[in-house]
Amino acid sequence: MTRPLLAITMGDPAGVGPEVIAGAWSSPVVHALCRPVVAGHPDVMRRAAALVAPALEVCEVDAPEAAEASPERLPCVRTVAEEASKVPPRVIDARGGQAAYDALVTAADWALEGRIDGLTTAPLHKAALHRAGHAYPGHTELLAERCGVRDFAMMLYLGHGDGIAGSAGLGVAHVTLHLALRDVFANLSSAAIASKTQLLDAMMRRIQGAAPRLAVCALNPHGGEEGLFGDEEQRIIAPAVEQCRAEGLNVVGPLPTDTLMVAASAGQYDGVVAMYHDQGHIALKLLGMHRAVNVTLGLPVVRTSVAHGTAFDLAWQGRAETSSMVEALRIAALLANARPEKAVDTRG
Repeated sequence: MTRPLLAITMGDPAGVGPEVIAGAWSSPVVHALCRPVVAGHPDVMRRAAALVAPALEVCEVDAPEAAEASPERLPCVRTVAEEASKVPPRVIDARGGQAAYDALVTAADWALEGRIDGLTTAPLHKAALHRAGHAYPGHTELLAERCGVRDFAMMLYLGHGDGIAGSAGLGVAHVTLHLALRDVFANLSSAAIASKTQLLDAMMRRIQGAAPRLAVCALNPHGGEEGLFGDEEQRIIAPAVEQCRAEGLNVVGPLPTDTLMVAASAGQYDGVVAMYHDQGHIALKLLGMHRAVNVTLGLPVVRTSVAHGTAFDLAWQGRAETSSMVEALRIAALLANARPEKAVDTRG
């Protein structure tokens, strides 16, 4: 396997992103699997290195192709304004939102141009992003627009290991994402559920090299109890499952989520389709918060991310957990090298 060139976006400089990158940099897994380069501000990365990895040298480079990374050397392309270096820790600041936006857009364009093989993103703060004038709910929607795609989804992924018995790991895709809970019902449709199921099927095929076993969550408690607790299962979800089955997908549902996630973690299913954000996020993060990886489905480029936010309560104190960043880079490298006919070993 070749070592793909991966860009890591710095994220919001007020949050944990810079120190998570610096802290993960010395991991042997990172440099064995990829050639990383940071898109951000060198001075911010130097402050992060001084906090969590004092021996790490941060070097400014002009282009991602010029990066020569090692466990001791972190190359950084300056992709954000000088104002980013003045953002105070743990504060919602439009300058931080703009910095996260600029780094992300630049790295996405590198990927679209074929200059890098994929990108991994550190967290941005959605309120800061909005204060900077960018009305996106998050990375996923911004990247979809930049890449010109309408059919996309967020998948949280846990590789085989503690809490996940399946050899291919477990992916959880979401039909609706960054919405108020009261808006979820109006945005569910059979077409949307079928679309996200198809995207999940394609990604898990890419990961394991074979047709995955998928299950679709019910929306209501107990799967609606035959309509007693709601009829969305019969009206909306079941028709989508039948459509996907008619197209050859190995999928069942709708199933009550509480028992479904127990079966999925035990290896009965390779992928789960959740109806809304917390239905998928809470279950998967309880199974492996610090190993979880965010993968965007439907993009023409590889994009992974840590599965946590800016964590202002921990930021710039040297306490941030780095294992999700290491895992996000590992999965990005494996996906960048994956071919449809070849399974990806996600076990590490």
